[in-house]
Amino acid sequence: MNKIHSLTTYLLLVSLLLFRFEETFSQHTGFKPIVNFPDFKVQFKLESSKINSIVSDFAQEKVLTALTEKIKSEGKFLFMRNNKVRIEYQKPFTYLVMMNGEKMLVRDNQKDNRINVKSNKLFQQINRIMIDCVQGTMLDSKDFTVKVFEDDNTFLLEMTPVSKALSQFFQTIVLLVEKKDYSAKSIEMREPNGDKTVITFINKKLNAEIADAVFAL
Repeated sequence: MNKIHSLTTYLLLVSLLLFRFEETFSQHTGFKPIVNFPDFKVQFKLESSKINSIVSDFAQEKVLTALTEKIKSEGKFLFMRNNKVRIEYQKPFTYLVMMNGEKMLVRDNQKDNRINVKSNKLFQQINRIMIDCVQGTMLDSKDFTVKVFEDDNTFLLEMTPVSKALSQFFQTIVLLVEKKDYSAKSIEMREPNGDKTVITFINKKLNAEIADAVFAL
């Protein structure tokens, strides 16, 4: 995965945590379309506004079409309003992405790369998606077409990028959201070349206290 692709994935991960599919609905066994989409949008926005911080472990599985084995990794995710993010891969390699406002830090093998989000149009677009997610207006976003399904405990959001820029990286994104608190349970990102990344969130803590120093750049 190249650097821009990697950063795009991590930033979209952040966005989707706070938030036209070509395959058939039958592939989502046990889920059915929600009955009242307008009511869901209102409730989604309300519940999203209640999340001020997130602390979570995560497990990631990367499935490459060229390989038979899954690439597994683990790490820690932290988020705090407004636009403070820390994504830290801990096993089997270390990789850190931090965002604080419009500034971003990427640490790879102890080498720091500092980025101004305003300097890159793609990052600006992703930053707008983040804001939509934080404000709970993601379902009105012009960046994706969205379909919503549900079972007894979970909402399933099928998201297809509309813009050419995002379509280069993702064919579709499937987000599972827990009904009990409207937080992300897992995210599956499918790429145009057939590769797939599944991220599952473990030991989530919502609205926990996080020191500002954790996000210092």
